[in-house]
Amino acid sequence: MGNLRGPEDGLAALRGSARPAIWPNAATEGCALVSTPSVLIVDASEETREVLKTALERRGVRTLSAGHIRPALKLVKEHSPDLVVFDVDDSGVSPEEACIPFSQGGQAATPWLMVLGSFRRPPQSEQRHEFVAKPYHFGPLIRRIEELLSTVGSRARSA
Repeated sequence: MGNLRGPEDGLAALRGSARPAIWPNAATEGCALVSTPSVLIVDASEETREVLKTALERRGVRTLSAGHIRPALKLVKEHSPDLVVFDVDDSGVSPEEACIPFSQGGQAATPWLMVLGSFRRPPQSEQRHEFVAKPYHFGPLIRRIEELLSTVGSRARSA
């Protein structure tokens, strides 16, 4: 969008585009845009989804939720969350299989994936996958989600 001088230039540049224009001014010069971190919670249990959603939203995290993998994959394509928290126990897929559909968008489009489940040994993990064995406590789980989001945010800012 180059050098925009005013609203007319911005409207001309935006025709056919859904992205809003931002006109630089003295207040925005040199400022970095900070986006709100987002998490997609995938769990068959509505109660668990609600607990995680409430705790994360109170911490300023934008949340999305789905009860099953198919709607979750659609939400990933539509909203590109920073992190997907996926409880595999009632999903019918193994922890290893859970990673595959979320990893098919290329490295830049792939969200971090936190897989929750009842497994004896966590599977070998790629850098963007983390496995958390059940039973877990919500407090440490929320803190770990926040740590991952800060890692994602710092990598995005340095890119």
